[in-house]
Amino acid sequence: MLLAQDTDIQVVGEADDGIVGTELATTLAPDVVLLDVRMPRRTGVEACRAIKEAVPSAKIIMLTVSDEEGDLYETVKNGASGYLLKDSSIEEVAQAIRVVNEGQSLISPSMAVKLIDEFKQMSKPDKEQSTALKLTERELEVLRLVARGLNNREVAKELFISENTVKNHVRNILEKLQLHSRMEAVMYAMKEKLLDLP
Repeated sequence: MLLAQDTDIQVVGEADDGIVGTELATTLAPDVVLLDVRMPRRTGVEACRAIKEAVPSAKIIMLTVSDEEGDLYETVKNGASGYLLKDSSIEEVAQAIRVVNEGQSLISPSMAVKLIDEFKQMSKPDKEQSTALKLTERELEVLRLVARGLNNREVAKELFISENTVKNHVRNILEKLQLHSRMEAVMYAMKEKLLDLP
């Protein structure tokens, strides 16, 4: 009801469980889907995976009470572009929908801290060479800037290239690394220690 009052957001469907939600998303092909991690009949992670397979263009935001790193990691791995805790305000949810719809990723700050800590602690097999072989130097530069939270326009300004070129680089990075979203690319960059985090 609250989202429907927002002039630039149109609610096209609602579902009570993961199966109906997946069917509705497949039929309606919405721009953005809000899912709960804990849903009856099909979990949010399973629904996220099924929706991304059926409607790859749909952006998925997980809205949940769960602040477990495992849930966050699983949903991002399965294509979610956003992860918000249910204590987020309706304004934060609406803003997340806009941001994710524009192709960016969004995560609750408290979860972002957990995610960074998780990746700082992960032991990393020696993959630097394979990453370097997969990505060009320019793609690595773009990946580092995306992982620092810059949007396409900001990356373009930083590297003195067009926004369209940045979009092409991001698409190539995702294809080469077999990732589904910018959020996964950020996680990959952290895991591969491409960000030089302190």
